[in-house]
Amino acid sequence: MSAIVYWIHYLIFHDIHHIFIYLVGDIAFVFIEVLLVTLIMHNLLAHREKQSMLKKLNMVIGAFFSEAGKEIIGVFAEFDTEASSIQRMLIVQKDWSKAEFLKISTRLKKRDYSLDIKKSDIGKLKNLLIAKRGFLLNLLENPNVLEHEKFTNLLWATFHLTEELSARNELLNIPESDAEHLANDIKRAYRLLLLQWLAYMQHLKNDYPYLFSLAMRTNPFDEDAKVQLQPLTT
Repeated sequence: MSAIVYWIHYLIFHDIHHIFIYLVGDIAFVFIEVLLVTLIMHNLLAHREKQSMLKKLNMVIGAFFSEAGKEIIGVFAEFDTEASSIQRMLIVQKDWSKAEFLKISTRLKKRDYSLDIKKSDIGKLKNLLIAKRGFLLNLLENPNVLEHEKFTNLLWATFHLTEELSARNELLNIPESDAEHLANDIKRAYRLLLLQWLAYMQHLKNDYPYLFSLAMRTNPFDEDAKVQLQPLTT
């Protein structure tokens, strides 16, 4: 088809020099066009597709917190020697901005978590994680979950802690070195869990206000939270 069009052009204008000038220019531009399409447009579309997939994955993350995450947070907090500071930090408000979420996330990442497994019942944590193991395994069967690196790291940290606890028949009279090892495993999962919960709350605030309202009324860090809506005062 190109040859036919060029032939018609030659029959009309009889200017082969003009044809070759534009032909070479068009061929040269092909490489730039390929560069633009493959490096820019392809990456842009891939980024948008990934963002769309991550939004859908937040439904899975929501199911995780409803079924297991909130309960696990509560038990982890029982070993935190400074749990009160976490509670004050994570009472999310409806007027929080993106900057506020970022500030709290940064504080959680930098926080020096001090956990003592003798502060609470480690057997209770073991039983909880074993009871939720089947549910967590089902989450990993979703291939899209592996695309969410932070959530995947959280699941692996939780699984590792579960295996460490389930492999021990005796948890009361363990050596100090073993207690420290378990405390570090709890700390790893606890930190990732808090960061993921905060990110999930920000997602709900931005995209699903009605779910965010319920999440605030069931906030595991707010001792005054009540699921019932309070009557408006006049």
